Amino acid sequence: MKIVVLAGGLSTERAVSLVTGTSVCRALRENGHRAVLVDLFLGLKDAPENLETLFDAPDGLCADASIGVEAPDLEAVRSSREDSSDRLFGPNVLELCALSDMVFLGLHGQDGEDGRVQATFDLLGIRYTGSGYLASGLAMDKVMTKRMMDSAGIPTPKWKLLEYGPEDVERLARELPMPCVIKTATGGSSLGVFLPEDRTALRSALEQVLDYHGKVLWEERIYGRELTVGVLGERALPAVEILPAEKDFDYAAKYQAGGARELCPAPITPEQQAAMGDIALHLHHTLGLEVYSRTDFLMDADGHFWCLEVNSLPGMTSASLVPKEAAAVGMSYNALCEEIVQQSYRLKRRT
Repeated sequence: MKIVVLAGGLSTERAVSLVTGTSVCRALRENGHRAVLVDLFLGLKDAPENLETLFDAPDGLCADASIGVEAPDLEAVRSSREDSSDRLFGPNVLELCALSDMVFLGLHGQDGEDGRVQATFDLLGIRYTGSGYLASGLAMDKVMTKRMMDSAGIPTPKWKLLEYGPEDVERLARELPMPCVIKTATGGSSLGVFLPEDRTALRSALEQVLDYHGKVLWEERIYGRELTVGVLGERALPAVEILPAEKDFDYAAKYQAGGARELCPAPITPEQQAAMGDIALHLHHTLGLEVYSRTDFLMDADGHFWCLEVNSLPGMTSASLVPKEAAAVGMSYNALCEEIVQQSYRLKRRT
């Protein structure tokens, strides 16, 4: 197949996305596909007149990509585009995608998981991997996901949507129940998530989360083991337990060597694995997700599971969680990428 692997964009998870895209593109080329890596926002400035020749570009236009300790400087990325356009799609991106047999969405965060890219491709008749626009949007919005979990009877910590401005921070810092989590409703990779230990830290969290310019969620803090379960097709994969080296599992802990230990399969009972797998599948179906997803859990001291959120386009770097879960059932990274492509190709979407 001719496959465009779409990555990058202007999301706070841009760096993670570029590593995902590079890994996926190289795997698909090893599988025999004519795959090429394209940055959603920067696009292809000096593209050849015949765009189709790009599918045979050396190494699929892949460059070295890495994830830094800090989130990327998006304003610097924005200013680096010569056309100074506010369009999400960079030069020649849509044109090349239209020539492909499939677009592998290696995007993370708002630029790929909120459904806008999927809706655009549906309107243009372009095939793509993973879930459709509506399910993607629901899963990206933590408030909508919480509402769906509540209606479906899926156990999740108590929560509340906060609507406030800077003038309300002092009052909320006094009144909100503790312990709690403060998070932006559309973040990812632990960006925009705060775990205040006291009311001074809560005040700071309420101030900082406003910088993410979106809805803010208050959530009851549950203490317990951090676990995650991937879904591939109609089956749940083995759970992973995440053991951060530091107290909090933040952006740096997720992606820097030594930031966390990951145990896969997680040291839990078969009954616990089955219960979490059933919940992950239930949420996957409730939101209308397709092909693959990953659901994050906490297990408290009494063995109760609490569902936190679901990722419609989970990380696909070679060190990411879903590839590790697939490896635990004997599926190589290349085979996982191929399975996602083939399942997505068989989907019947409205075009």
